[in-house]
Amino acid sequence: MNNVKIIGIDLGATNIRGAVVSGEVMSAIVSRKITVKGTEEQVLEDVYYTIDQLIDKDIKAIGIGVPSVVDVELGIVYDVVHIPSWKEVHLKQILEEKYKVTVFVNNDANCFALGEYYFGKGKGAKNLVGLTLGTGLGAGIIINNQLYAGPNCGAGEFGCVDYLDNNYEFYCSGSFFNNVYGLNGQDVFKDAQNGDANALKLYAELGTHLGNAIKLVMYTYDPSLIILGGSVPAAYDYFEKTMWERIHTLVYPKSVEKLKIETSALENSGILGAAGLYFDSL
Repeated sequence: MNNVKIIGIDLGATNIRGAVVSGEVMSAIVSRKITVKGTEEQVLEDVYYTIDQLIDKDIKAIGIGVPSVVDVELGIVYDVVHIPSWKEVHLKQILEEKYKVTVFVNNDANCFALGEYYFGKGKGAKNLVGLTLGTGLGAGIIINNQLYAGPNCGAGEFGCVDYLDNNYEFYCSGSFFNNVYGLNGQDVFKDAQNGDANALKLYAELGTHLGNAIKLVMYTYDPSLIILGGSVPAAYDYFEKTMWERIHTLVYPKSVEKLKIETSALENSGILGAAGLYFDSL
């Protein structure tokens, strides 16, 4: 990576955050609450406000990650999570016309994977899958040193695959405890920290489901590295054992021997990964 200046924007469900990334250095973060129930233009004003705090004549490009399906080539975002007015927003065109720099738009889980690849534990890995385990289950895929999103930005949607009586996301995310048992995930985490036997049993069950999801990842993409991000990996010690027990039932034991699973230690992976969209384009 060279030291060009790229603006990385992480558009979340409630906040938009951005910074200038140059080489390994990131500027102070600009953050703003999103007008979630606002019109398309009102939410765009939130995006403009954030970029306006960061833009200068030396900015080479803008990268933005959004929680939605994206037409990557045209930079159109569809049905953005928690922002009802953003049904079809031609974000790349709008921002390029306003700021006169190249704009890259992609899914937030893909940006997580790129953030790890360029700045985190994915450095040096040729093939990796980044799994985001929060309220849902998302994934970004790096193949032969490049992001693979698919023509419709739908690659890596493992959470949508049918599993048991629902899908993998239902059982393999932070929502698992509420979905299956009607429990608050944060309460379960605190109980597990205090050694509560039932909470630890619930995490062991989560690990079994997650191990099955990782087997799906291995059968489809066979990465050498999987990086877990989001809120759930903070409890990794509580589900690691049962997760690996399921992974070891893979019919290709050599693949399991070579597989590394890491938990993300990267702060602001969404911002860094959004900036990484520029480097991926090269």
